[in-house]
Amino acid sequence: MVTKEYLTLDETSKLIGKSKETLRRWDREGTFSAVREPVSNYRVYKKEDVENLFFNFIEPVPNEPDINFVEPLKDYSVLELFAGAGGLAVGLEKSGLKCVALNEIDKWACKTLRANRPKWEVLEGDIKSFDFSTYLDTIDVVTGGFPCQAFSYAGKKLGLNDARGTLFYEFARVVKEVNPLICIGENVRGLLSHDNGRTLQGMISILDEIGYKVEPIQILKAVNFKVPQKRERIILVGIRKDINLNFEYPKPYKRIYTLSDALKKGELFNTDVPPSSGVTYPKRKKEILDLVPPKGYWRDLPIHIQKEFMGQSFYLGGGKTGMGRRIGWDEPCLTLTCSPAQKQTERCHPDETRPFTVREYARIQTFPDDWVFSGSTAQQYKQIGNAVPVNLGKEIGYSIIKFLNAYTTSIKIE
Repeated sequence: MVTKEYLTLDETSKLIGKSKETLRRWDREGTFSAVREPVSNYRVYKKEDVENLFFNFIEPVPNEPDINFVEPLKDYSVLELFAGAGGLAVGLEKSGLKCVALNEIDKWACKTLRANRPKWEVLEGDIKSFDFSTYLDTIDVVTGGFPCQAFSYAGKKLGLNDARGTLFYEFARVVKEVNPLICIGENVRGLLSHDNGRTLQGMISILDEIGYKVEPIQILKAVNFKVPQKRERIILVGIRKDINLNFEYPKPYKRIYTLSDALKKGELFNTDVPPSSGVTYPKRKKEILDLVPPKGYWRDLPIHIQKEFMGQSFYLGGGKTGMGRRIGWDEPCLTLTCSPAQKQTERCHPDETRPFTVREYARIQTFPDDWVFSGSTAQQYKQIGNAVPVNLGKEIGYSIIKFLNAYTTSIKIE
């Protein structure tokens, strides 16, 4: 077995929380220098040097109180769009918010929602076919993880009608029909740069047109909110313009939870992960991944096997750190995808050469063990991989409650 000695620029940047540009500057200045990797001749960092200088990433931190916790002053209602398998909805429920209705087009995700929460009103079908005006002025919060789609521009300020045909248009249409106090959209980090940032600016323009001011955009790292996974989400917060209050994002926790915390009995879960179904690797792929150590990836393979495993990608350069990747017990998991065995985004178990099982996937997303998923194994992986981590949803929920409490108090004073 080959021991991992070097870290790529991307790996080092993520590990120590510094940008790639900062690392390149330090390299030029001689503050912290990269070296030439013997085989590939790429500029890399000696793992030992990085650990000696910076590695406090998963140093144990005492169990912290719920620093964002707040009690709701009354029942606050939520309408959720693009609800999926309920990751955000469960998190908001855990924070103390009341889910009135959820819309989702995927039939298996709808079956999952109904199986776990029979009392929730699940509106199954295309959002375009629903009229939400029956909820006018009765809902406090509209939430939704709308897919990211570009708009068409004609050198003008983008308005709601210009977004027709996109799912953000439907999100904004529902917000306009319902008139909630606050709306919360969530999306992948890539929305920031999508269409050179114009997609996000278009969304902000549309919310402004329908009467909502958008708070400064923040990227929330799930790993800072009791989620054992390096997952990032953009949060788009719109506050109705007649409300003169700001939204405070949840404060991050110091404690970083790891894969061990996800799958073994401890602070996050009071039992080891329950057994469940899961996919397997083909015979040759398993033979190759058997050679990869925990926290290692394809560069830890013997050079001739690297070339076999990577094919033409071997000669293209770049880190490609998700390929042939085995997760370590003492680190958070990389972002889960809709399929646990894709070559570009490998997520191999630390000890056993296999992808994570369905229940292991759910644990990494902080779903409770009693949350069951409907459909085939592939459908279950897809639902979990697409979800907002439950614990992240809970911390966002506390911020929403804090805002609604302040609004409720201001109304009483007036």
